[in-house]
Amino acid sequence: MRKLKIIEHMSLDGVIQHSADGDDFPYSDWTAPYRTPAGRDAMLAAYGGSFGLLFGRRTYDIWSGFWPKAPSSPMADALNAATKYIATHHPESLAWGPFEGLGPDILEGIRRIKSQDGPDLILSGSSTLTSPLLEHGLADEVLLAVYPVLLGTGKRVFAKGTPPISFELVSTKAFPSGIIFNSYKAAGPLKP
Repeated sequence: MRKLKIIEHMSLDGVIQHSADGDDFPYSDWTAPYRTPAGRDAMLAAYGGSFGLLFGRRTYDIWSGFWPKAPSSPMADALNAATKYIATHHPESLAWGPFEGLGPDILEGIRRIKSQDGPDLILSGSSTLTSPLLEHGLADEVLLAVYPVLLGTGKRVFAKGTPPISFELVSTKAFPSGIIFNSYKAAGPLKP
């Protein structure tokens, strides 16, 4: 059975939004000043050698506007080669492949893909999928790349209404830029 890892780049106050995305978000590309070769290499290692990508439609559209045109690099090549599994009502409009729509029941589609043989799955940036994945026990691991900045506004990694869940710390790594990678394994419902 495939594992599903959520990887999110977030501010100290939980914001994962990186572009205006149709609203008035004023801090596009706020992660840029913290990017380093060491951080890039650690992120690539966190993705693993081979993986599938799980996306909501909005994140797929944002990434598909950038990565297919990006210069060849280990990250660009890996992302472009990965099969993309997309939550969408219009799979006929997808172009960045290889890809597959999840179908009308997103959670069932994810269960089906997880039960198949293949590389592990990565969800990155799709804030609307994070909470349901956690609520239904479909996420096996969460990697939070926490940046030393407060943004005060923007889409958050965990939506209001996310159920109480406990996690077990797997690893933590600090970088000179101030970014901290915290990796957690889902440990079940929070016990009062």
